[in-house]
Amino acid sequence: MADVQLADPRQALSEGRLTPKITYGLYLAGFATAGLTTAIGLILAYARLADAGPITFSHYRFLIRTFWLGIAWALIGLASFSFGVPLSLVLIGIPFVKLGLLIWALMGIWYAVRCVAGLIYLSRGQVYPRPRSWFF
Repeated sequence: MADVQLADPRQALSEGRLTPKITYGLYLAGFATAGLTTAIGLILAYARLADAGPITFSHYRFLIRTFWLGIAWALIGLASFSFGVPLSLVLIGIPFVKLGLLIWALMGIWYAVRCVAGLIYLSRGQVYPRPRSWFF
């Protein structure tokens, strides 16, 4: 990973990394709280974005993008599922229902991997290398 920007160790220590860690934790806790803690984490990320240093700024940007991309994928899955449920009465909609469920499952895995990857970079004191990426 040659594109990973290493931070100055003094800067990494001076930047408070507790709030982004809490935000990642809130995002991951969203699996158990039906997204309630994720919404709290989003508010926290937006609130701390303006006064963040370079390391935490990249993580907040990454967290905010993770939230909105997750919402977009969840809505696509919901649309497919909702379209397929009434049509499944005549067996045409079953593939749409399965597609919606698959999108939700893959989105959950994608979301968890993004949060864990962000935590790893943060614990190393590194900026997130690609905060605007679609994947990781």
